[in-house]
Formats: sequence, C-alpha cells, structure tokens
Amino acid sequence: MRILLDTHVFLWWLLDETAVSRPARAAIADDANDTFVSAASAWEIAIKYKTGKLPTAAPLMTDLQNAIIGEGFGDIPVTVRHGELAGNLPLFHKDPFDRMLIAQALVDSLTLVSNEQLFDRYGILRLW
Repeated sequence: MRILLDTHVFLWWLLDETAVSRPARAAIADDANDTFVSAASAWEIAIKYKTGKLPTAAPLMTDLQNAIIGEGFGDIPVTVRHGELAGNLPLFHKDPFDRMLIAQALVDSLTLVSNEQLFDRYGILRLW
C-alpha cells in the first residue's frame, strides 16, 4: 500500500505516537508499505510553527527533511496537476493544506492516513 500522512498524523507519529490509531500505526510501521509526507505538510508545519500555533514542532524545525528521511518516509512534491485539482475540488472542506493532500491522494493513488472523516466525501481511500 502507498500511504500519505495527513499533517497531524505525521506530527503525532513523531511527537506522540499514541495519538495515532492502532490501524494507522500498523500501516505506517509496516515496511511493505510506502509512506509519504507532502511538501504541503512541511509548509503547513513551518507556517503554524512560525505563527506560534504549533510550538511542539520546535524540535523538527531545524531539519524537517531529515525527520522525514529518518523515519524511512518519502516526500511528495506539489505539482501543477495537484494544484489544479486542489483548486477545483468541491468546497466540502476549505482548508487549503487539506485540499492539497486530498488532491495528491487522488492524483497519485495514495491512501490518506487521517482522522478527518470529511475527506471521505472526496472519494479518496482513507485509513484511520
């Protein structure tokens, strides 16, 4: 399985693994799965940290890329195709970072690991 971590799941995995559901933890830990973190999540973490909304991310802000690599995760860049789809998705969910993750899951045939039930309205595969 190819999985994409929602930003909160990535942070929980690194900072408080117990917040991640048991099925999600099992999928992330399974070496048979390819696990990815979006460039949009890195951007979201950096913005929220800089504005004081995510102080717990401080240990990650010195080298987020190495935190991703250290976990054995890959990264997913944001492409024009992703941006176009994210902008054209129905407005069930208005958060631009979440819309990008949904678009990436759709375009790249990824299972999105998230507790956000609203994502299901977009027809993605979601694991929680």
